[in-house]
Amino acid sequence: MNSQEQVLRKNIGKKIKLARTISKYTQEQLAEKLSLSPRYISQLERGIAFGSATTIINICKALNINSDFLFNDLINNETPILDNFTDDKFLENYLKLNQDNRDIISAFTNELVKIQDNKTHV
Repeated sequence: MNSQEQVLRKNIGKKIKLARTISKYTQEQLAEKLSLSPRYISQLERGIAFGSATTIINICKALNINSDFLFNDLINNETPILDNFTDDKFLENYLKLNQDNRDIISAFTNELVKIQDNKTHV
């Protein structure tokens, strides 16, 4: 496994762990729900293992997340979303927001970037 694949696996693993935590499942509870071992869930979350397509789909269903949450930034060649946040609590809280509030956060950050860009170009 090359270093790029390791980074991708770790990023997806962090997202699985975050979604599991938000869903208030322990690794053991998620493993039981998916008929997997807790050790395997731990390996997925640490990026050591990577599940089959069926496993990933079942994880998304069990955690009530969209596959976009796991893969969108990776497919669009963007910097992985979790690498952009130094505060995991911010992301955890963001994921608890409804879509209207997420849109407000997005608009707010876009405006802040514009303000910042204007200040650096002066």
